[in-house]
Amino acid sequence: MINGSVESERNGSTAAATGKEKVSVEQDEFGPRENYRVIKNIAVLGFAFMIHFTAFHGTSNLQSSVHSDGSVGAYTLAAIYGSLILSNIFLPVIVIRWLGCKWTIVVSFIAYMPYIAAQFYPRFYTLIPAGLAVGFGGGPLWCAKCTYLSVIAEAFSIIKKRKVQADYLIVKFFGLFFVFYQLAQVLGNLISFSVLSYGDEESPAHNITTTVNISETCGANYLAPVDRPLQEDTGEVFNRPDTAKLNILTGIFLGCMALASLSVAIGVDSMKRYNMNRTGSGVGVSGIRMLVITAKQLTNKYQILLLPITMFIGVEQAFIAVDFTASFVACGLGISYIGYAMISFGLANAFAAAVTPYITKVIGRFPMILATAIFHLALIVFMLLWKPTDQYWAYSIIVACWGLADGIWLIQINALSGILFPGNEEAAFSNFRLWEATGSVIMYATSPVLSTFTKLICIVVVMSIGAVGYTSIEVMEYRIKKGAAGKRFEMIQQAS
Repeated sequence: MINGSVESERNGSTAAATGKEKVSVEQDEFGPRENYRVIKNIAVLGFAFMIHFTAFHGTSNLQSSVHSDGSVGAYTLAAIYGSLILSNIFLPVIVIRWLGCKWTIVVSFIAYMPYIAAQFYPRFYTLIPAGLAVGFGGGPLWCAKCTYLSVIAEAFSIIKKRKVQADYLIVKFFGLFFVFYQLAQVLGNLISFSVLSYGDEESPAHNITTTVNISETCGANYLAPVDRPLQEDTGEVFNRPDTAKLNILTGIFLGCMALASLSVAIGVDSMKRYNMNRTGSGVGVSGIRMLVITAKQLTNKYQILLLPITMFIGVEQAFIAVDFTASFVACGLGISYIGYAMISFGLANAFAAAVTPYITKVIGRFPMILATAIFHLALIVFMLLWKPTDQYWAYSIIVACWGLADGIWLIQINALSGILFPGNEEAAFSNFRLWEATGSVIMYATSPVLSTFTKLICIVVVMSIGAVGYTSIEVMEYRIKKGAAGKRFEMIQQAS
């Protein structure tokens, strides 16, 4: 999940905390088939998010290549994640209080639509404001989704006369939701590849207007346009897909978002049905107050040690979305093949999300994260040394390996934020979202001015610092566990 998978995980914290509030509903208030209605709500919500983010991911993965003039594509993505930082802090509580969860989701979906529509006339003054709208809609969107799933999980537990615990149902409902959501990356890129490559009988190497030595120009050797010496003329100019094809793709994606909004508006029940007299944890907490709570959390030594690895997640996701698509895929194969290659990322990310909990249960968290760090480091070293070719399967393997690592990082570090700070989950996850988004913004903003080789080295440095910080936490917790005071971490770890 480059950016959509990364955003859903980070917002799960609010739901986890909010879902623990008591729902004042009784079993006899629902009909005998109410459990099927709950499942219907989850399925419709998952379908809506799937087709909505099919459009968003399919469009975002093309930004840095299709809109490379003046690097407006990269700056648009920076605007999205920059505004998302502010949105996550200040908007969710206010918007959900005004509109409720269902209509917050509908309105937030609509806030994404100008970003798609701007692709019809892509200019700095159309894309940047549209990107800001996406970021401001993203915070309330994910918070409302998480809250809705948590509340109906509690209601479902009551419907089942508490035979199934609400905490277990929350995990199950989120899992069902993400079965739909993870398909968005696959479907979006499949549609993109199908539309842009339709009728194109040329080989991948001919997607560049002039003859270019791919092995010397692309990959780690790729230079951002403004980073090239003025006298250097590589002859590398990407053959931008036909405007007609881009407009068709934009029309399809815009229709997907409209369908997503209608699906939620018509097919999802209001949360009031399951939320009578419920008082959420966010009531009475203003954006400024949440900002203060988030900042106060930074006084915790564990939180400080987690910051580098959290920023690394944002950095590596931004790299694969912007730099890999431009410097590897678009340069070596052509813009139309970006969607084809990124399908592998979505599949690998979903696979990692499915198997990571089971593998971690067998070998433990620390060996899992250590193995992931070594695997990711080896992949980056390979990318630094690899000479790109016009063999499209090679790019798919690389991005699939990156997707495996990204899926593991997201699950492990997200879970660790909840394990280490019992009772302070909202502040911990708020910091996770904040610093992950900060890492993404930094990568997006520097993308036009740094070479791909330099960016890969920076990723290694940030990952190494993050690994040291994480290892320090494990060492300190191991010492606590050995001491007289330390059974907290062990108990939580076993429960997780």
